[in-house]
Parts: sequence; C-alpha cells; structure tokens
Amino acid sequence: MDAKVKPATGPEPKSASGRLSSVTSALRVLKVFSHGEPELGISSIAQRLGLAKSTVHRLAVTLASEGFLEQNPQNGRYRLGLSLFSLGALVRQRMDVSHQALSLLTALRDQTQETVHLAILDETSIMYLHNMESAQAIGTRSYIGTRKPAFCTSEGRVLLAFNDPDLLTAVLKEDLAQRTPKTTINPKTLRAIVEETRRNGFATDDEESEIGMRSVAAPIRDISGRAIAAVGLAGPIQRLTKKELRRLVPHVIATAAGISARMGYKAPSLTVVHSERPQRS
Repeated sequence: MDAKVKPATGPEPKSASGRLSSVTSALRVLKVFSHGEPELGISSIAQRLGLAKSTVHRLAVTLASEGFLEQNPQNGRYRLGLSLFSLGALVRQRMDVSHQALSLLTALRDQTQETVHLAILDETSIMYLHNMESAQAIGTRSYIGTRKPAFCTSEGRVLLAFNDPDLLTAVLKEDLAQRTPKTTINPKTLRAIVEETRRNGFATDDEESEIGMRSVAAPIRDISGRAIAAVGLAGPIQRLTKKELRRLVPHVIATAAGISARMGYKAPSLTVVHSERPQRS
C-alpha cells in the first residue's frame, strides 16, 4: 500500500525553461502507455519514468479524477481514459474537415479563379489549414499555419458569428490592433458586424485585414450544427470589386454547405406555408 502523500507547500516548482514540473510529469505518465502495454501499475510506471511511486500515485489519481486515466477494478492497473479520446476527436475533426474539404475547395478555386482558404479558430485568431492559390498574376497568399486576428477577417467573423457568444465577448475585450486604415476596432460596431454575419450566413472583409484585398467567407458546420471551419475566397480589389464579390457569395456558401454535408450536417428544411385560395362558386 502506498504511503500517504503530504500536501505540497509553497509554489509549484518550475524547470529552467519555465515549465511546471508536475505538468511535465503528468504528461510523461500519459505517454508511457502503448499498444503493447495498454495497462500499467504504479510500480511499473514509476520504474519506467524514474519517479517515486508516491509521486506517480498522486499523478495517477489526479489524472483519473479528470478522466485522463481510469483504473481497472479487477487488477488495480491504470489505462488511458475517455477524456483523451474526446480531445483526440477534436484534433481528428480538424483533420477530417481538412481532408473532406480539399476537392470542393479546389473546385471553387478553379471555378472562380481566385484564392480559396480553409480556416479554423485558434483561440481568438484564425489559422489557415488550406490555401488554394489563384493562377492569376496578382493574387493573395496565406501560408498554411498562418494566423490572423478573427475580428477583422471574413473567416474569423463567420466563426465568431456561429460559435459560443462568449468567444466574441472575449475577442472584444482584447486590445484590438488596427491592421489597416480601414480596420474596424470599435467593439459595438464589430458586434453589429457579427450579428449581420449571423443573419446573412456569410461575412466579408474589405481591406480590413490586408491593404488592397477583399474576401468573403461562409461557415462549415459539423453534425451538431456548430461552425468548425470556414471557407474563404480572397482577391485584389482591382479584380474583386464589390459587385464581383456579391456575385461570388453564393458560390462560397454552396461550397461551405457541400463540405458541411460531408461532415454530417443536415440543413434544416424550410417550411413552406401555402395560403388557401378562395374557391370559386
């Protein structure tokens, strides 16, 4: 039986790099499991990691309380818990949407001859997962993995409009930087823009993220209806006039809807109300 562990006193020790030692140790515990050894006891984990059994026991109990580990009641050994599966599913979802979107993004790029993006939220920013570049001599370029503020990009506004309202509140509390002379940073105005995006089902960016560039974006939804990504189309203002941008909006929405369908989303059916005509006598 393991000895009782006295509660820690004082601040959490940190490594030279600033990492919390207990967090590092907890992550090492999770990573010690494998296909060959899906279940391990406290002694085995301690031996493999070179940690005291009391330390491993404390970490295992804490991880189990949060669902990251679970204990086999038959032999007392630990195994990975379902909380890891839930987190992994979020990562897999990003991978799935990236895979499912590729052919439709390519089709939109070829149809419009403009650059097409796939973006996701990363805290209060967006991150590009795909960048299908236009073949035009003048175009826009956003590298995969590039991050931009959500509040001033069409993709970000779409994702803010169709996600938890608390996220928008968190964004508006930040110190918003004016990226161009046309960037809107007034919280009240931005909230109105996001509300309009929610009503319209798409968002635009008119030189608010990059000088000389316009874009439009629509949300990609998962099976629950939550916006998990956005399709964006961007180009230079000389070619992507406001009139042309409006013309391309249905194409962007249709592409986002097609990807959403592949992700299991079923759009609600529209209820058509037929008025009764008076019968002729």
